[in-house]
Amino acid sequence: MDWKNRKVLVTGGLSLIGSHLVDALLKRGAKIRVVDDLSSGKLDNISGHIEAGRVQFNKADLRESGVAEKAVEDMSIVFHLAADHGGRGYVDLHQAACATNLLLDGLVFQACHRAQVEKVVYASSGCVYPNGIQTDPSETLYLTEDMVGPPYDADNMYGWAKLMAEMTLRAYYKDWGMKSACCRYFTVYGPRGVENHAVMAMIARAYTRQDPFVVWGNGEQIRNWTYIDDIVEGTILAAEKVDDGAGINLGTMERIRVLDAVRDITGRFNYQPKIELHPEMPTGPLNRVADNALAKKLLGWEPKVMFAEGLRRTIEWYVASRNKDEAALALDRLLTER
Repeated sequence: MDWKNRKVLVTGGLSLIGSHLVDALLKRGAKIRVVDDLSSGKLDNISGHIEAGRVQFNKADLRESGVAEKAVEDMSIVFHLAADHGGRGYVDLHQAACATNLLLDGLVFQACHRAQVEKVVYASSGCVYPNGIQTDPSETLYLTEDMVGPPYDADNMYGWAKLMAEMTLRAYYKDWGMKSACCRYFTVYGPRGVENHAVMAMIARAYTRQDPFVVWGNGEQIRNWTYIDDIVEGTILAAEKVDDGAGINLGTMERIRVLDAVRDITGRFNYQPKIELHPEMPTGPLNRVADNALAKKLLGWEPKVMFAEGLRRTIEWYVASRNKDEAALALDRLLTER
């Protein structure tokens, strides 16, 4: 796909993923429109592009009447990243808010169909996978795309909304021929991340030298944190190579225990706090790691930045961009909010 002068909409383009996606698409020569309601994204993430006239920015809520139709007008490719979302605390504790994603996604997809958009690339999630198969952290489990199927068992309302969006896009392709791709993101982190997600929260706790160091759950949870640059590259490849609405995992296959990540991060800050476990707090599935074989096959994609290197880059950015008082305040506010 030739991106030069192609008209591209990025919804949620002020977010961690959205803003890095905007950067990458601009380098490829795309003409970009961003729609974001500023509920969680930060204008500073792409302010330079807006001020230079490289990006058209519209502050708007896509759930409001007529906004989606106006947003997709004259667009060729739509990257739909906008969502009511947050970290694990938010996903568990704000079910009604996450349910509004059902409306949001439906309005955007309907507008894209009516406007005859060439393709929709959707930001899905590992939250579409069945909870029941992710309960044993001692099991060496890699989630393959075909594990999403009847009987469905998605992760909270957020996961159900993502699952319904995927199914909607496949139906649009089958019945109406609207091309799409669904990128299942696994625990994304990196520069511009915020403290409501695990890696950023752990970095913030270490940066402020929290002692005791609070860990939600029992610390045995297994994750595969995926660096932002790899996520963006995979998303663009999905736009170029997938048409039928298929869901494709974008994640590393590193199996990292939360307690090991904590000790790695505190070690980088040269201190050894007492670890205080809080099993009563939201933790999510105990064993969530992607299998990325399908992405390798269909997209020619595999992650290039492993956790050790991604963590180094992220810590450098965080320390350079936050003072300790800001980090402490962010932790207090964001762990269960957006």
